[in-house]
Amino acid sequence: MSHGLVKRLSLCICTALLVASCAKQNKQAFYNTGIIYCSESNPVTFNPQLDTSSTTSDATSHQLYDRLLDFDPNSGRIVPSLASSWLVSDDGLTYAFQLRKDVWFHTTNYFKPTRNFNADDVIFSINRWRLRSHPYHYVSGGRYPYFESIGLAQNIASVERVNGYRVEITLKRRDSSFLSNLATDFAVILSEEYAAQLAEAGTPSKIDELPVGTGPFKFNSYRKDHFIKYLRHDNYWRTQALEEDDNSDSNLTSELQSLSQQQKLEAPLVDQLIFDITPRSSLRLAKLMTGECDATAFPAQTELEVIRTEDDLTLAEKPGLNIGFWAFNTQRPPFDNPDVRRALAAAIDKNTLLEAVYFDSATRAKTLLPAASWAFQNDADDTAYNPVLARKLLADAGVAPGFSMTIWAMPVERAYNPNATKMAELIQRYLRDVGVEATIVSYDWTTFRRHLQEGLHDSVLIGWSADNGDPDNFYRPLLSCGAIPSGTNRAMWCNDDYDKLLNQALQTDDIEERTAIYRQVNRLLYERLPLVPIAHAYRYQAYRNELEGMTINPFGGVRFGGVEKTL
Repeated sequence: MSHGLVKRLSLCICTALLVASCAKQNKQAFYNTGIIYCSESNPVTFNPQLDTSSTTSDATSHQLYDRLLDFDPNSGRIVPSLASSWLVSDDGLTYAFQLRKDVWFHTTNYFKPTRNFNADDVIFSINRWRLRSHPYHYVSGGRYPYFESIGLAQNIASVERVNGYRVEITLKRRDSSFLSNLATDFAVILSEEYAAQLAEAGTPSKIDELPVGTGPFKFNSYRKDHFIKYLRHDNYWRTQALEEDDNSDSNLTSELQSLSQQQKLEAPLVDQLIFDITPRSSLRLAKLMTGECDATAFPAQTELEVIRTEDDLTLAEKPGLNIGFWAFNTQRPPFDNPDVRRALAAAIDKNTLLEAVYFDSATRAKTLLPAASWAFQNDADDTAYNPVLARKLLADAGVAPGFSMTIWAMPVERAYNPNATKMAELIQRYLRDVGVEATIVSYDWTTFRRHLQEGLHDSVLIGWSADNGDPDNFYRPLLSCGAIPSGTNRAMWCNDDYDKLLNQALQTDDIEERTAIYRQVNRLLYERLPLVPIAHAYRYQAYRNELEGMTINPFGGVRFGGVEKTL
């Protein structure tokens, strides 16, 4: 980092520290207990079924809700959650889930459960997103982007109640990623009883605005652009399971012992959890340094060294299951021409982008899959910087010098692209060298994502963080035909051969067979180039040393269950 950059950063931090210090004095009474997390933006909803953004996942998935299954954040293996065990039929089509007993939903000032969690809640939660005939399907808009992007609803034949604590899900065709998808942030379990109460009152949309789950924290209040406040869920099932050595379920103790220590410690250990919504990265860092926040979201690359030098701060880092990319809107001419897309890819130097934007905290991406994936292909074809070739391809495609296009740069920091605006500016200069004039476009995050889904962009710098470790979680949401309506396919690209290969890969559990198929997928993507893979970035989590149990969740949103504050 240059001396000038350090001086400018230090000045910004000092100013922000002064602002944060004044704010801290005014808000100390509010922030004096529990954990305060400096979040970068507002969640779109309090139901992660309805949104795929990490902001929504961080605020909801692991704070408010549980899923049938979970990922062990250390090993990545699928472990029990609300389902204590499961069986798969010999043909791989029917999954039987045994559900936990004595799991309670949140008691709040707007809902008091009269029964514990059971099969009806599982059936309601799954059928809401999979059945258009379900009375709650179109509540809050009727879009379930993650499930739409992977086509899961179309592959589920039935969800049946065997008894109060056993559910069977039957698929139409084998899907080797099915259990992984049930463990993602989006497969949360809602309360059927709460939904019925809201429907009777004529206010069904409140299910996504005033949330009720079984998770370690319960919703208390929300003030847009300011804060979200959660309170401890005293009846959380993990707390009860760990405290009751003589639990009536004889299998529970041995099962808990088989899980990792992190998995055991997901019970709430503080009385309240507050998301302090602070869009500016420098101000988030200032609040972290003054102690107004205990942890912060998405520290900027330029701030990492500052955090490392602070004795009372910890900077955790881990290779990320993510991909940052430049996607072209293939439904808009001339970007519907693969030669034009190849020309634009040849116009940019990816190594320079990595050096200028990621500061040695990312690796160059050849394909969608990072090295941490079991299907990673080290010898995959990659685009190369070749402005001469770029000019020739553009000329051959009939794109005249002076052609204008837009590069949409997301307005928020993400691990997979910590500074999209800076990257867009660099790409803008490269394109000018080959006769293309690029205009950089950005909006607030909500408007930005809405306009992307409407297809108003020519190209966009954005990315994806994996929700599970299965390769299908990269390939299908990002580029399948079914992912276009959901808004996760930013290239708006549809290719039948690509979809056939993805479906073929899910018909087998054999890792070698699937890996061979994904090599064909990579070759097809290199030839058609709907997007340019740029980087696989490290994930960072900055927090004060007083926090214990804070770890990076490699599969989705931040977790505060099992985190405590020592003073």
